[in-house]
Amino acid sequence: MDVPALFGNGEPASSPGDVDTPLRTLRARWRAASMAAGWRFPSDWALPEVDAVCAALLRGGRAEVALAGLGRARAAAGAGLAETLNDLAALHAVLAEPDAVDGFVAPDPDATPARLLRLTALAWADVATDQIAHTEVTDPLTGLPTAAYLRTRLGEVYRQAERDERAAAEEHLLLVVSMDFSGVAGWSRLTGMILVADAIRAVFDGGESVASLGPSTAAALVPRDGRIASRGVLLRRELNERLSVDAQLRDIEPARISIVRLPPSHHGACELLGKHSRS
Repeated sequence: MDVPALFGNGEPASSPGDVDTPLRTLRARWRAASMAAGWRFPSDWALPEVDAVCAALLRGGRAEVALAGLGRARAAAGAGLAETLNDLAALHAVLAEPDAVDGFVAPDPDATPARLLRLTALAWADVATDQIAHTEVTDPLTGLPTAAYLRTRLGEVYRQAERDERAAAEEHLLLVVSMDFSGVAGWSRLTGMILVADAIRAVFDGGESVASLGPSTAAALVPRDGRIASRGVLLRRELNERLSVDAQLRDIEPARISIVRLPPSHHGACELLGKHSRS
């Protein structure tokens, strides 16, 4: 098989029966090459996405989508990025040397087309990054999700808005609650954020995304449904009621509740979260 088949040759797809035997052959040669290149756990190599890549190549179609799917599957299965790219290099070497016997080729990631390396690595990183973000998504003091969770949630919001050809700011707003605990010490300061978190959860209890942005700041990603102003008033009432139970907390400055319009991009939204986390 020619290496250019990785990019498709424009020929019509073959029927499934036409590729069964060549698929098994290609898969076996690829597996042998990958094992020789250092794949650590042979029993973990075979995935449905491997067959999808082989089928795409043998049918003369473009394999980029299938390779991206394999990159995501490798990350989800726990394979490292270096191992995943070495596996891709093994496939490339097998395709580049169709006459090599039993897959005995010399995989070289540096010889793999940069486009394939990039799309596979990005697909792998998409899953791996999401896993890291969800490893610990709860602030131990308040019980609220962390800013990392809210960044992930915002990414989902922006992707959906792009799909629907709308601006994320048309659908959602960010409500930020900032407290001034500078004159409070000891347990009362810790208690303050616990009470803030409790008030936010009480007001935004319908599936809105809430998070702790720092030691004195929390936020909620809320829909633009016309109720944001009334809920802001309710939140202030809930905060005053809870904070008044502590002698130190009842005399602090009132909470700053800001309703913030989302910026045009997810990157800008993440910068916005960072700004408020330092405020």
